[in-house]
Formats: sequence, C-alpha cells, structure tokens
Amino acid sequence: MFRPKVPTMPQPTGPAVPPAVVVEPTTITPGTPAPIAPAPPGPATRFTPGSALALVGGGTAVVLVVGAVLVSMLLAVALTATSVAVCAVVVRSVLTRR
Repeated sequence: MFRPKVPTMPQPTGPAVPPAVVVEPTTITPGTPAPIAPAPPGPATRFTPGSALALVGGGTAVVLVVGAVLVSMLLAVALTATSVAVCAVVVRSVLTRR
C-alpha cells in the first residue's frame, strides 16, 4: 500500500519529424528619418543639508525595516524546523516502543 509505483514510459508511435519552416526574404526600403527634437533642459536638482539628511534617514529606516523582516522570517523558519524535529523524535520513540 505504501510502496511507490513507478509509471512506465510511453513508447513513441511514429517517427518524429520537425515541421518544415519556409523563410521568405524581405526587402527594406529606405525612408526619410524623422527629426528628433532635443529634450528641454530640466531643472537642476540641488540637495540642501536638510534634504540630504532626510534622504539618509529614509534609507536607514528602509534598511532597518527590511532587516527586521528578514530576521523575523529566518526566526520563523528556525522555530518551525525545530518543532518538526521534536515531533519527529516523539513519533519515532512512540513507534519504536510498540
């Protein structure tokens, strides 16, 4: 009942022939290139000491939050693995006593 049954591999019924691919040549007709308009210059970005400090603080907060999430996920995996191992030891000891 608990023994796995390996399925048998089906045999091919006929020869495998790839479909024929027909490549037709295309012609390229040169046209007039469209003029490219230059992009208007945007405003220069300037960092003040306050905005630089806010940027550093925001980056630090993001790193701390992501780190806390990753550590909590690692802790959850470790606790789950430990509980599964303890359950396996208990089940093994119950089965060997019978």
